[in-house]
Amino acid sequence: MPRQRLLEAPEQPDVKRFTSLERQIDIAAHKVLDRMPAHGLSGALIEFLVFGLKQAWACLFGGMMLFLMIATRLYWPADPAIARYDFLFLGAIAVQAGMLLSKLEMLAEVGVILLFHLVGTGMEIFKTAAGSWIYPEPSLFRIGGVPLFSGFMYGAVGSYLARISRIFDMRYSGYPPRWATVFLAATIYVNFFSHHFLPDVRIILFLLTAALFGRTVVHYRVFRFTHRMPLLLGFLLVAFFIWFAENIGTWSRAWLYPGQENGWTPVSIHKLGAWYLLMIISFVLVTLVHRPEPPSQGKR
Repeated sequence: MPRQRLLEAPEQPDVKRFTSLERQIDIAAHKVLDRMPAHGLSGALIEFLVFGLKQAWACLFGGMMLFLMIATRLYWPADPAIARYDFLFLGAIAVQAGMLLSKLEMLAEVGVILLFHLVGTGMEIFKTAAGSWIYPEPSLFRIGGVPLFSGFMYGAVGSYLARISRIFDMRYSGYPPRWATVFLAATIYVNFFSHHFLPDVRIILFLLTAALFGRTVVHYRVFRFTHRMPLLLGFLLVAFFIWFAENIGTWSRAWLYPGQENGWTPVSIHKLGAWYLLMIISFVLVTLVHRPEPPSQGKR
């Protein structure tokens, strides 16, 4: 885990932030973990284990999408009854519906995912027309050159951020005014389009992001203790793992960048900057559901 400060006393979870199924899992986990050491190397290892399990839980939707892309890349039949992209689209709908019906996701979070899906699809339509990347396979469910499953990849980012905000009970100190964050996110989104015709101002956007969130610290509860780290570092870490997942996506030939048509090559590390900025958009959209709250007394 990134660098954090452990509190002297364990904090209790805000169970209101859990779905009904998550509350049951939390109760069962506490029955086992509460009996284990709280301090020393053993306590640190338990905290790290819970951190990893919660991260995996938050990645559930994105992980299922990556699994479908890998599975269809390896085992898709030569003469299928349905196009691979259409199968991915229907599979994504089934996963999303299953998560909602099984109480793995809150209804309000699905709204954010849908909004980010629409935001992502709009950008996909423009970017594919501009030649930034392509979807090489045919499909029925598509708009222009964009198969509709692609929007769920953006939705997976929104799903992760919404879920991680809840299950880690994230609080923020030094958080900027919400109107400023919305303005920044809108400006970033516009630049994704306008830089094809006007000068690319992403360097300015990086500086604005640093100025706006430079003092912001996220406080998050793992198991027994609350930790903290700079929010900008959190953005960078998540952007890196999205870039890693994008390498899996292009390896599966779900989409291709120029130069990958005749054989897979790693996605340029320069794409990390684009994902970093896209993280800001996604994070701000999530704050429409999970309003950023300051740490409760004793958590600073």
